[in-house]
Amino acid sequence: MNATYINSIFNQSINDYHIQDHVDAQMPLKFEKGSLEFLLYQKNWIDTVQWHLEDIIRSPEINPSELVAIKRRIDASNQHRTDTVEQIDEFLYNNLSGVTPKAGARLNSETPAWLLDRMSILQLKIYHFREQINRPEISETQKASVSHKLAVLLVQEQDLVQCYDELTGDLQSGDKYMKLYKQMKMYNDPNLNPVLYNQSKA
Repeated sequence: MNATYINSIFNQSINDYHIQDHVDAQMPLKFEKGSLEFLLYQKNWIDTVQWHLEDIIRSPEINPSELVAIKRRIDASNQHRTDTVEQIDEFLYNNLSGVTPKAGARLNSETPAWLLDRMSILQLKIYHFREQINRPEISETQKASVSHKLAVLLVQEQDLVQCYDELTGDLQSGDKYMKLYKQMKMYNDPNLNPVLYNQSKA
């Protein structure tokens, strides 16, 4: 599965979300559960919902109780995002189980799924920068600025496509190997976040 196809899955998720365009929209089941396509679609759906939650939380008119509720929802979303990235890495790692690394094979600092995480966010940026260009009230100065930024994002898109395809090619050939790492998040863990475990003693 190459990066261009993966980006098409991300874009399908983004477009599907914007049909309802609401942070409580239900993710449609477009792919078989447990498949790599399902995990990629789910990953971007999480990112897309969180993108819009981040917009909402910055409203100057938001009331404090809603702000706290959305911040907690974003924290939960970040955990779900991390869990999904790790599931994608596990899927890819298992698919490489038959590959024997060559002598001198190199370890990449970034796993394939965390590169896919960047690609997913990038597709969201591209979508929303294109949306800004089409705003009827945008000034020519603003439009020029947005167009310049979009052009940079499109170059980055091609660079990440190349990086992902080269990385997966190197992993499949044995020129590189991957390890599975957990992110070891602490802030959601009641046993590791001092605010949470000290509160339980009170």
